[in-house]
Amino acid sequence: MKQQFYSYIQNLQDQICKGLEAVEGQAKFREDLWERPEGGGGRTRVIENGKVFEKGGVNISAVHGKLPEAMQKMFNVGEADFFACGLSLVLHPKNPMVPTVHANWRYFEMYDDNGNVIQQWFGGGQDLTPYYLFEEDAIHFHQTCKTACDKHNPEFYPKYKKQCDAYFWNAHRNEARGIGGLFFDYCKETETMTMENWFNYVSEVGNSFLEAYVPIVEKRKDLPYTPENRTWQEIRRGRYVEFNLVHDKGTLFGLKTNGRIESILMSLPPNVQWVYDHHAAAGSEEEKLVHVLENPRDWL
Repeated sequence: MKQQFYSYIQNLQDQICKGLEAVEGQAKFREDLWERPEGGGGRTRVIENGKVFEKGGVNISAVHGKLPEAMQKMFNVGEADFFACGLSLVLHPKNPMVPTVHANWRYFEMYDDNGNVIQQWFGGGQDLTPYYLFEEDAIHFHQTCKTACDKHNPEFYPKYKKQCDAYFWNAHRNEARGIGGLFFDYCKETETMTMENWFNYVSEVGNSFLEAYVPIVEKRKDLPYTPENRTWQEIRRGRYVEFNLVHDKGTLFGLKTNGRIESILMSLPPNVQWVYDHHAAAGSEEEKLVHVLENPRDWL
């Protein structure tokens, strides 16, 4: 399974980068190959200062070795060997009318002293963070997620949409990071789902990513915007940074397993503002977004 999934994310990285370069039209992804001293490594691809994307990354990694102490505590196990691989992407567009997007699909294995697999699971999801709310974009993104889920189980979309709203929640701000999507974790073998079934589901979601996001980018990338719109985008990006550094499990996992710091922090936007005690103007488009972030909505 680990070889099957690693091959899949290598191909998916190529496919997504190609699709994003086509909509970008100017900048190209730059590739970095890196190795982790304790075992494994990855292929980081970053795009910067483009016509459409101010900064973005589409990264894959496959790491293995002894489970670090911090992770032993998290999983409540003793010393163990592990393998983890995944694709993680974040795109920060230049135009404030285009939403930021994040996605991640991953696989994890843990072994006993004889090298037998004692735990294995899939995780992942995709979510959208707009700066200005276009309801038809939110509906399109969620409908694409639902369509991918429904091919495998009609209960998946409502369950993983709810988990996404709960996970991407900035508790210290009492608001969501964005308008959600899907989030699933610890997807293990059950009586009704084999690991092969989970692979088919996760790859279905991964394959739906470009369809979920690119039409929104195409529709919004050339809309006019003001310096005030840009300021709002940078203030909201600050909330994005807060979530990633305070709450995000993937960032913490990377830091605690001695991952490559440049790849872990590529999710952070290049230009951000923290304005003291900032509030959106009453009745404004900015306030409309904040209301939705404070009260996650069922888009379908």
